[in-house]
Amino acid sequence: MDAIVFGATGFIGRSLVAELLGRGQTVAAAVRNDTLTPWLTARGVDLAGLTVVTADITRPLTDLPQARDVYNTAARYAFGLGVEEARATNVIGAINVLEWAATLPGLRRLVHVSGYRVSAPEGEPDYPGLGAYEASKFEGDLAVRRLARERGVPLTIANPSTVIGPGQYLGLAGLVRDLWEGRLPAIPGGPDVFVPIVTIDYFVRFLARLPESPAGEHHWVLDDNTPRLPALIRTVADHMGVRAPRRSVPVGLLRRLPRRLTGADPETLSFLSTDTYPTASAQSVAAAAGLEMPGAEEALREWADHLVAERFGASSPWLRPYGFEAVAGSRTWISGDRDTPDYVLLHGLPLNADSWAPVASRLPGSVLAPDLPGLGRSAASDRPVETWLADLMSRVRTRPVLVAHSAACGPALRYAVEHPDRLSRLVLISPPFLQAPGPRSARSPLAAGMLRRMSTDRLAATLGLRPGPEIDSAAADLRRPGAARRVVRALRTVHSDRARSRELLDRVRVPVEIIAGAADPLIVPVAHPVTEVPGAGHYPQLTHPAELAGHPGFGQPSTVRMVQKSEAFIESR
Repeated sequence: MDAIVFGATGFIGRSLVAELLGRGQTVAAAVRNDTLTPWLTARGVDLAGLTVVTADITRPLTDLPQARDVYNTAARYAFGLGVEEARATNVIGAINVLEWAATLPGLRRLVHVSGYRVSAPEGEPDYPGLGAYEASKFEGDLAVRRLARERGVPLTIANPSTVIGPGQYLGLAGLVRDLWEGRLPAIPGGPDVFVPIVTIDYFVRFLARLPESPAGEHHWVLDDNTPRLPALIRTVADHMGVRAPRRSVPVGLLRRLPRRLTGADPETLSFLSTDTYPTASAQSVAAAAGLEMPGAEEALREWADHLVAERFGASSPWLRPYGFEAVAGSRTWISGDRDTPDYVLLHGLPLNADSWAPVASRLPGSVLAPDLPGLGRSAASDRPVETWLADLMSRVRTRPVLVAHSAACGPALRYAVEHPDRLSRLVLISPPFLQAPGPRSARSPLAAGMLRRMSTDRLAATLGLRPGPEIDSAAADLRRPGAARRVVRALRTVHSDRARSRELLDRVRVPVEIIAGAADPLIVPVAHPVTEVPGAGHYPQLTHPAELAGHPGFGQPSTVRMVQKSEAFIESR
């Protein structure tokens, strides 16, 4: 084999395998369980050069294919580990990989992935002071370098800083999550704390070129231009539309305060340092290979998009591309086709754009699905929703079908009246201004507190729905600071705009289709086509997605029985 990668199912290892395969190499991936192949397949990686082998590096290695280059990316990366648990992979495993590599007659290079805080010429690992993870990485680094000299193994060590990218939810990601969820009251450390980053794409390209560089080197791989921690947090906060803390807490004080007050894991505090690192050798390798790091701030913003889309590892995004954009002064979460959508889908309350996933997967065209301002993942705006919608649509070059559910029906209708030439059709689902008013208690200030504390199951039961990923997503957003209050405020606006919206319905010049659940019917007569979905309530996009996607209003022939209601029938109701 050209290469064998240990730890091939890990965050770094799997991306390295993909990089090596993309370079046309034959690669043996050493794994305990093959979760690698589905991951590679989902990303369109050609598997022709891949051989998956079973290996447990915590035991002596035998019966593995020979390889020219050996990569050890395996590590037990977690805080709160026991000493023996951490040493099993980070020390004993690293030694076992080296001992096996020493037996290979055609070995060109052993590349060992260490850490930017642990490479040192001498010393003893301080397990009580550093914690099991960092101390075991320190011990493993020393052991590998010493044994490589004794066995005559050509070794190169890569010392990456915080590696960021899709799928990385540890380390700095925890700080971003606290910021996103409003649980970061102060910045840990002082103004000069340096937590450098490197992107996963750059790092695996760097690793792939290391066997071509001289042996015996160890390279600190990180972006020297990473903003200091307070500026890093501000960059991410501004991008996500959340407030960055202004105060900071010195590391010394964090060490003395109880963890229940600070929320900080003691093992993470050693990473809050002002130290800088010697990156000249890594820069020399990169220059020879023609590698260029992406800008640190742009990389942080892109990673923040991934973290929010993946709910920090809790779910997978249903629509790509995705990310935060500025729309009418609001940091807006947008998924899908930004410029040429066939459908623009606007969600209702208390949901977000994820509520359209069951319908969107059945539609024949491309979809644009934003979170409305102040709702879901989008930041609040001081402008009317229809102004926000006009700015959102300003980039759209098609004439899409505009689909709005519940509270979004009013702004969608106002936009259609003002911009009939921009739409091919307007579809209103469960328009509240044509239905019976909801309970007054839902618009009470007390309702916000109840919403914020609701579990997924409780929220689903309150809405008359079954628990599912779309409800999980909505419940997660409602727990963010101010989100539940904005939902209740939006409900009050919907209630006060009922008469205005009814009046606009008579003025719209775009073809209009109205859909409602049979259990949540219209009570106001209208001159537009109305369809009732049998068995559905206020949220037919979640309970009857196939019926909605097959409705003629979405541009497809109807594939299910749905009941058309005439104006006379509605008057009789």
